[in-house]
Amino acid sequence: MLGGLTGWHLLIILAVILLLFGAPKLPALAKSIGQSMRIFKGEVNEMKKDGKDADASTESPATDSSAETKPKP
Repeated sequence: MLGGLTGWHLLIILAVILLLFGAPKLPALAKSIGQSMRIFKGEVNEMKKDGKDADASTESPATDSSAETKPKP
C-alpha cells in the first residue's frame, strides 16, 4: 500500500499536514491519534480474546471441569 512512497513523498506529506493544521495544533492532533490507536488496539485484542474463548468453549467443554467442581454460593 505504501511501498511506492519514498522519503521525499513522506517529507511533502508532512509539510502539507504542517501547513493545514499549523504547528501549535500538531501536539493535540498527535495525542488524539495516539488515544484513538490505543482504543482500537484494545478493541482488536478484546475481539481476539473473545474469539479464542468462544473456540475453546465449543471445542471441548468437558475439559473445563473447574466450573463443575466449584460450589456456587
